[in-house]
Amino acid sequence: MLKLKGLTKRYATGDLALNDIDLDVPAGQVLALIGPSGAGKSTLIRCVNRLVEPTSGSIELDSKDITNVRGGRLRQARRQIGMIFQNYALVERLSVMENVLSGRLAYVGFWRSYFRKFPQSDIQQAFELLERVGLETMLDKRGDALSGGQKQRVGIARALMQNPKLLLVDEPTASLDPKTSRQIMRLICELCQEQNLATIINIHDVALAQQFVHRVVGLRAGEIVYDGAPDGLSPEILTTIYGEEDWSADKHDDDQGASEAKGPDVEAALLGGHP
Repeated sequence: MLKLKGLTKRYATGDLALNDIDLDVPAGQVLALIGPSGAGKSTLIRCVNRLVEPTSGSIELDSKDITNVRGGRLRQARRQIGMIFQNYALVERLSVMENVLSGRLAYVGFWRSYFRKFPQSDIQQAFELLERVGLETMLDKRGDALSGGQKQRVGIARALMQNPKLLLVDEPTASLDPKTSRQIMRLICELCQEQNLATIINIHDVALAQQFVHRVVGLRAGEIVYDGAPDGLSPEILTTIYGEEDWSADKHDDDQGASEAKGPDVEAALLGGHP
């Protein structure tokens, strides 16, 4: 579905953000992109959706080269790329339903969207997505009246309104508490499986990524230093990605926290509750 070949980004300052990245992400796979700050994770995502121009290399989406497309062809390519943002990026004065319908802007045009003239099929899809993300009772609630977890659910539904083939997710749990973070990661991964989406999640929480994703790619200094299964992230591999640290102690703490979180109330919330 997504194929990166020799993707390189060097900024005007001379800084090398990405160095000869080769990466294939098939349909239905959820990939976590991990690494220290400055490793190139955000640059990679922004190159894929062409918010940042790569210096060299190629980007193929659904077997079409989108590396150098411009204008209308770039807009068409971006229709196939859904984006979920760390800061939610909602229009807070608009309702939940209006924010979700804004995911169809690339299809209906400015004036129809301005006057809220969406096709009935789009409205029906928005209802179905809001039910799926657990917000069916909040259709008319303003964006600024939502909790962080609810805002992220709106962002998920809005991204899926595009009917994308690729989903890019930038730090979806950075501003959320641990319980809500697990709910959001579970929801994203379930929806990607249901809709057979190729997905890249830029995430700092390694333990959370290991719980939910199919594959982990570790970046350091703009290069891939690990590409494999989540359970392959040994202390030695984590040291290669992040540098020296007592990873065994962190693993012990994570295991102890997970054990303490297995009470019936927390378990029920993680299996079906909504924030």
